Amino acid sequence: MKWQNFKEKLQNSSTFHLQFQYADSKLVDPSFHITEIKQAPITSVDCGGVMNKWTEIIIQLYEPEIREQDRSMTVNKALSIIELVERSLPLDPDAEVKIEFGNATFDTRQMLPSDITVDGDNLLIDLRPDAVQCKANERGGSCGPSAKPKIQLINLAVDGNSCTPGGGCC
Repeated sequence: MKWQNFKEKLQNSSTFHLQFQYADSKLVDPSFHITEIKQAPITSVDCGGVMNKWTEIIIQLYEPEIREQDRSMTVNKALSIIELVERSLPLDPDAEVKIEFGNATFDTRQMLPSDITVDGDNLLIDLRPDAVQCKANERGGSCGPSAKPKIQLINLAVDGNSCTPGGGCC
C-alpha cells in the first residue's frame, strides 16, 4: 500500500480508534505508541545485475510492558503525529508503507498493511508479513543458482597484487 493511499484511509476515518492486528486474533495492546516514522530510500542491485530504487515509509509501534490505557489512540491522534513528522520530513506519497512491531511474544519485524476495515468504533489495520521477492523473475528473467549475473566482475588491486577468483583476497 502506498503512503498516500494509507494516509487518505486514515484521514477518512479520523474519529475512530486505531488498532493493529499483527497475527490471527492478536491485536497490538491498546496502549501502543507510535515511536517514530522512518522514510527509507533503498537502492539495490538484484541477482540479474539490475539496479532498483524505491522508498519505504516505516511506522514503528511500541507496546509498553505495563498497560497504560484500555483504549487505543484515535486515528486523529495518529494523524497529528504524522503531521508533526511531515513538518520536518516530507514523506514520499508513492512510498510503500510498512509497520514495524514486536513484543515479548512476537519477534520484531516489518509487516505490510493488507487490509483496513472498520470494526465497531475501531479502524483495524490488518498486518501481514512481507515476502522475499526476486526482481529478476518479475522482469521475466531467472533467479537462483542457475541465474547468470549481467554484471562484469572487476579485478581489485590489493597491496599491488591482483585480486582474482580463487586468489584468497576476497
